[in-house]
Amino acid sequence: MNPLLVGVLCGVVFGIADVLMTVLGAHPDVSRSMLLQAFTSRFAIGILGVNVSLGIDRVLAGALAGLLISLPDAFSLHSYVGVLGTGIVFGAIAGWAGNRWTHHRD
Repeated sequence: MNPLLVGVLCGVVFGIADVLMTVLGAHPDVSRSMLLQAFTSRFAIGILGVNVSLGIDRVLAGALAGLLISLPDAFSLHSYVGVLGTGIVFGAIAGWAGNRWTHHRD
């Protein structure tokens, strides 16, 4: 399967999941911009987590991409464990999906 398509699919699923976690969570100030921020960062994790190639295992590369993409959100929201944790997990899942369903040329 095309790596970009797998990345977009992962990104949409991760974005929707994070928006739902934000809406259903205990955050007192849920705004449209916060939901857009949650969706777009997780969408980016999906695309980059599947497609990043760092010369290491793709699951680890995806987790690293998820961590790096999540850092600005964690700093601005002062929510480090939740934001960084989901970023790492979503990135690792994206890396796994890239291994499982795509054909990369390394």
